[in-house]
Amino acid sequence: MDVSSQVGITNITSIITGWRSSNLVFVEFTVYDLRFTGLLINKKRTPNTEYRIPKLGIHLKFALTTNFMASNLNRLLPFFFLLLTGLFGCTTEPAEQQTDPTAQEEEIPSTGFYDDYEGTNRVIWQKPEMVINLLGDLDNKTVADIGAGSGHFSKRLVEKAKKVIAIDIDQRFIHFLDSIRIHEIPEEFRDRLEPRLAEPNDPHLQPEEVDAVLIVNTFMYMEDRQAYLENLSEALTSGGKILIIDFKKKATPIGPPVPVRLDGDTVINDLKETGFTNITIDNDKLQYQYIVMAEK
Repeated sequence: MDVSSQVGITNITSIITGWRSSNLVFVEFTVYDLRFTGLLINKKRTPNTEYRIPKLGIHLKFALTTNFMASNLNRLLPFFFLLLTGLFGCTTEPAEQQTDPTAQEEEIPSTGFYDDYEGTNRVIWQKPEMVINLLGDLDNKTVADIGAGSGHFSKRLVEKAKKVIAIDIDQRFIHFLDSIRIHEIPEEFRDRLEPRLAEPNDPHLQPEEVDAVLIVNTFMYMEDRQAYLENLSEALTSGGKILIIDFKKKATPIGPPVPVRLDGDTVINDLKETGFTNITIDNDKLQYQYIVMAEK
């Protein structure tokens, strides 16, 4: 569905562009420098477009996580502009459009969320507290949450671990994680969370920096899984644990298309090939997903 289009409002002629990133929809606009992010445009990053609205001093920035807003934001934006222009009676001047000639074809980096899981009773079907308990006693330990996304696990881990490194390859999620550290995490735990920007094939972890690694809804999207596991092995302390959760390779009400998924045996083989030991798999604790655990 291509939602890049002209807005049918007098004096607004620029193209509204932006993106929906995985399980969150980010919306930001600043009067005098009006910017929008939040529209899914065939999963392709599009050039940023700025709009100027004179004589207004408004700045709004928010993230939406509901399925309704994520799927209907593009329909609501024209009405928003009509309301804005009607209320303030202002004229608009399209600013210079910042265009990256390569951006039109660039795929938005995946953080492990194919669909918007946050509005699907995720706490019920993914049981984050149970999953975290599988890592054992985390007191005085450092945990890396790979593909942290919206912080679903990271914000829970900070209450148990000495430090949580929330790793993502999307800068927008890093900003969001910084936000929840201030607004959602109790003050006594805030310093324990470190959002860290990484690359698709490099978690940007130092040797023996972490005692445990959690990878949820993300492993299936890695291009070179074994190379990534080798990086994680170097980052783990001796005896460190790795826990991988992904969707079972069968149709489920929630999750990505079946062809995208990895079966549990493939994950086990990747861990064996990269030197991990004490590998176990549990297909029963979670309804839609398997849990694979291993040690360095």
